[in-house]
Amino acid sequence: MTDFWTDILTFAQTTTARVGDYLLTQFGQVQASRKPDGSLVTQADQWADKELREAIAATFPSHGVLTEETEHVFHGSQWCWVIDPLDGTTNFTRGIPVWGISLGLLYKGTPVFGYVHFPPLGQSFHGFYQELPITDYPLPKTGAFLNNRPIHTSPDAPSQNHVFSLCARSTDVMKQPFPCKIRMLGVASYNFLAVASGAALGAVEATPKIWDLAAVWVILQAAGGAWVSLSKEPIFPLQALKNYASCSLPTLVASRAELVPEFKPFVEFLGNG
Repeated sequence: MTDFWTDILTFAQTTTARVGDYLLTQFGQVQASRKPDGSLVTQADQWADKELREAIAATFPSHGVLTEETEHVFHGSQWCWVIDPLDGTTNFTRGIPVWGISLGLLYKGTPVFGYVHFPPLGQSFHGFYQELPITDYPLPKTGAFLNNRPIHTSPDAPSQNHVFSLCARSTDVMKQPFPCKIRMLGVASYNFLAVASGAALGAVEATPKIWDLAAVWVILQAAGGAWVSLSKEPIFPLQALKNYASCSLPTLVASRAELVPEFKPFVEFLGNG
């Protein structure tokens, strides 16, 4: 791994660990308020957002930042970090130990590196994946990892012994028989990373934002999974000067491309909203 990518990975590991240690002291102890878009925010989210932005500015001053809590416009930077400082705020405030810190690094508007740290679980996922060549800093070999050990999606066929994850806005899927057991974990990134690690065969999110997806887009595909946008427009590359605050990006993921035709008919209605 080149020094550049070693520095990127080390930065993600150390920064999310530091931020996560503080968030653990606030876990289940804070109250949330509702933002105009209906999502929740706490003082802990805002603190983590500030810490992450300042750490990026100090370490990679030429890199842009796109973040859930403050900066919603993609300014077209060659390198840009996409931050979700606390994915799973409802779980965090209610004492449910599934929430995380998500960092995705974009090159020319498309993610190439993702890192998601779940402090209560002691789990850290990361991955490298690219669609376009990076001339200045060639990526390490494509790969996905959980606590630095390689992970891969499941090769299994759907059955009632396997899991598919929904979000709160996709429960209409259950109106008809489904080929897997249904679970709802309450965190967009963890829904998709459960597929990347082989724990689930698929997952759907009806209204995720770019900060929910940027890091896991890398990790899921690097682990062998299939990513399907349910909207008409492709997610990546991001559009320069676009405000992503209110842009929902309905998404289906599957453990492999062969399962997309089996799962997609159940969830494609989510792309109509």
